[in-house]
Amino acid sequence: MQLSDEIRIAAPREQVFAALNDPEILKKAIPGCEEIEQVSETELVATVVTRIGPIKAKFKGQVTLSDLNPPESYTISGEGTGGSAGFAKGGAKVTLEADGTATILHYEVQADVGGKLAQLGGRLIEGTAKKLAGEFFNSFRDAVAGPAEEGVAEVAAEKAEPGGVNPMVWIAGGAVALIVLYLLVG
Repeated sequence: MQLSDEIRIAAPREQVFAALNDPEILKKAIPGCEEIEQVSETELVATVVTRIGPIKAKFKGQVTLSDLNPPESYTISGEGTGGSAGFAKGGAKVTLEADGTATILHYEVQADVGGKLAQLGGRLIEGTAKKLAGEFFNSFRDAVAGPAEEGVAEVAAEKAEPGGVNPMVWIAGGAVALIVLYLLVG
């Protein structure tokens, strides 16, 4: 599965990059994140509870940051297991583009799932991934720059809910989706 999008954040690029590397901000932004711990400058471990269709699972995973180019970009990759629900692994390329006093965050996510999750079907998994990625980036934006302007949040929420289904296959429910999930993002 591949997923890409962008979001405008009313904060300077350096502030956004720092927030992407702040475990406390990530914990607040990742849907279902129970804990996240920074093991080293480039490694995080996380526990995320998520529901994909009829399957609710607790994913435990490790996320590694690479290709660090502060404050412009990095690559995040991770792998998570959800017990009998299956596993998720994937990565995302995150690029930050200065836009006056704001930042445009671009992301491209690739994820694979296995086990019971893979049996659910691509449409359900993709819908869930898009929804959770939308929730993550909206929460992340609010944590970094404050709540979005009236009307902007509604447009972003509509865009994030194709099919109305509820990983962040990036960092949580699908690849510690960090994906966001994410996957950030499973």
